[in-house]
Amino acid sequence: MSILTDSAAATWGIAALATIGVIARPWRLPEAIWAVAGAAALVGFGLLSGSDALMAIGKGADVYLFLIGMMLLAELARIEGLFDWAAAIAARQARGSASRLFGLTYVVGIVVTVFLSNDATAVVLTPAVYAVARAAGAPPLPYLFICAFIANAASFVLPISNPANLVVFGSQMPPLLTWLSWFTLPSVLAIGATFVALRLTQAKALRAPIATDIVVPALPPGGHIAAWGLGATAVVLLLASGFGLDLGLPTALAGLATTAIVLLHRRAAPWRLMRSISWEVLPLVAGLFVLVEGLDRTGVVHLLAGTLQEAASRSIDGTSWGVGVIVAVATNLMNNLPAGLIVQSTLAQAPVPPQLAGAALIGVDLGPNLSVTGSLATILWLVALRREGIEVGALQFLRLGCIVMPPALLLALAGFLLPW
Repeated sequence: MSILTDSAAATWGIAALATIGVIARPWRLPEAIWAVAGAAALVGFGLLSGSDALMAIGKGADVYLFLIGMMLLAELARIEGLFDWAAAIAARQARGSASRLFGLTYVVGIVVTVFLSNDATAVVLTPAVYAVARAAGAPPLPYLFICAFIANAASFVLPISNPANLVVFGSQMPPLLTWLSWFTLPSVLAIGATFVALRLTQAKALRAPIATDIVVPALPPGGHIAAWGLGATAVVLLLASGFGLDLGLPTALAGLATTAIVLLHRRAAPWRLMRSISWEVLPLVAGLFVLVEGLDRTGVVHLLAGTLQEAASRSIDGTSWGVGVIVAVATNLMNNLPAGLIVQSTLAQAPVPPQLAGAALIGVDLGPNLSVTGSLATILWLVALRREGIEVGALQFLRLGCIVMPPALLLALAGFLLPW
């Protein structure tokens, strides 16, 4: 099928307008409105059947379950005071040094991303870091930027560090030891380069001392349960990844179980908790899945597969570099979740050496550090910031992303491709 037909052009036009809406948020409407409107337009204009749209929505079941579990755990931890307690301890450990607090926050961001995923860093860590900055009397943005950027920079240390990793490789997921041999050095380089860039760009804000007389509040029983729930979730995710299982259902069950235990202990109804969760993230993801399905039906994947095979036949190394950079840029045009789906479909139709798949994965994971809508994690981060009354504009993030992302991407690709 040619991608130049009228219906294909209409599909691409609708997808482009929906993407612009997600990025620019005209009239300050939520991102989900534009993704859902684009999906509805595809069905309404007969460019995608209702059954195909429902099938596309169903493909995201694992992602929805994962997000539900993480949002429950994050909101529970916030309500039960876990974030305020941890924030006070972190602020005291900084001993009046903004630089030390910056480094501590970065290390915690790495740990959360690696073992709980980049979406967890956006959902769970962001409100905690805001609480840290508030407790320390420090401007919050330098520390909040850590949550956004480390969520992507550390997201290919392990397969579970980013749900997009599972999307890209699908059933061809390499064994854990193979994964580590491929991605440990690139991850170290990406994490290191991102830290240096952030530290240099935020240097002015980190010169002022921060508060030292921090009172650590008592952690209530519900906070202890939430902490144990987060720890248990990390273990469950590692085990699920080791056995090659989907991560969504275990995460959702862990979140529901922790929530039930806390509510039973407090003899409280769940309505307050449910009202405070940002459920609009789920239709956003569903809309993105439908938009990708529409693009897939235009024949673009078949074209990409042929182009990839032809390029690989001429130069594996050159094609790998090109794939990594092109995919990194593409994630910022359509979000890394849809980009990952297109990459997975393309690789399924074009059997290529694993180094091409690895370069594509680095692009999918690290490329989104350029713009606010590059990854689902960054969108979740924006939602978390808005709940605290903080707005970060697309241009403001892009200016910083242009400094942070390119060196990290090039170093990570070099670290991955040079040993081959």
